[in-house]
Amino acid sequence: MTGGLSAEELGAYFALMEVGSLLQYAVDAHLRAEGDLSYVQFQILARLADAPEGRLRMTDLADGVVYSRSGLTYQAGLLEKRELITRSSSPDDERSVIVSVTDGGRALVARVLPGHVDDVRRLLFDPMADGDLAAISEVLGRIRRHMRSTPPRSAKPRAKNRRKG
Repeated sequence: MTGGLSAEELGAYFALMEVGSLLQYAVDAHLRAEGDLSYVQFQILARLADAPEGRLRMTDLADGVVYSRSGLTYQAGLLEKRELITRSSSPDDERSVIVSVTDGGRALVARVLPGHVDDVRRLLFDPMADGDLAAISEVLGRIRRHMRSTPPRSAKPRAKNRRKG
């Protein structure tokens, strides 16, 4: 089919978009109710809680969550006001910002995570039949690698600072 998607492609596209939207809506509702967190804020806290020493460069966070750097700065500001994270200049590069999770941020992730996992399992994994998880993991992994090879600006890793010296 020239110039458009086939009926099968269109069906797969709409199904993927709808599943993603329905899952994100349910997850977001739980995170807001249980932790007063948006999905992006939860991603920030969870990534930090899982990072070595509980900290990452702001640009690495933006690359990981596929969120604009300005949007991430705003979300980080909201989390910092709640004392869930701290931000500081990098000791290696004064232009880089290091984001660290606080004990309060770790505690909030630990509090909302069980319900988050329950929602994901109930909505996404429970309906799967034997072999579905391996198949969907392989297919989505391949698609993610393809999309990450030419990511949108917000998802592009920044070139490491290389000073001539």
